Amino acid sequence: MIEKNEVKTIVEEWLTSNEYFLVDVMFTPDDRIVVEIDHADGVWIEDCAELSRFLQERLGEELGEYELEVGSAGIGQPFKVPQQYNNHVGKEVEVLDNDGKKVQGVLKNVDGDCFTVTTTEKQKVEGKKRPVMVEVDKTFNMNNIKYTKYLLSFK
Repeated sequence: MIEKNEVKTIVEEWLTSNEYFLVDVMFTPDDRIVVEIDHADGVWIEDCAELSRFLQERLGEELGEYELEVGSAGIGQPFKVPQQYNNHVGKEVEVLDNDGKKVQGVLKNVDGDCFTVTTTEKQKVEGKKRPVMVEVDKTFNMNNIKYTKYLLSFK
């Protein structure tokens, strides 16, 4: 029986000679091993195929009962590892906090487990009769939110 840590170790070995990073390894109830990788410039299918062959060679006959799927972390899917936050600095994201409030804005920076999103909000400004739109930085902890995901824009 193949263990998740065994697959992670093999993937990490392949990653040392590439600029990719591991997002997740999942074992599904229908006997599939799903490996998600990512890269700052996107994932190439040729590299997924190379990693798949590398895993097949290393796991050998143990893989026989499993279907192996290697791919990229889906665009628009919630981030799973800190490196995904770093790759999306300067891009528009959506954050769902633990209270169920959604925040949309530009991912400004990442510092350890914390990240800052710049949003625009209507606020009452002294000397003005009506609220005006102002930029507000909101800081979140990756461990205290439900998700963060890249917002795909077709503007």
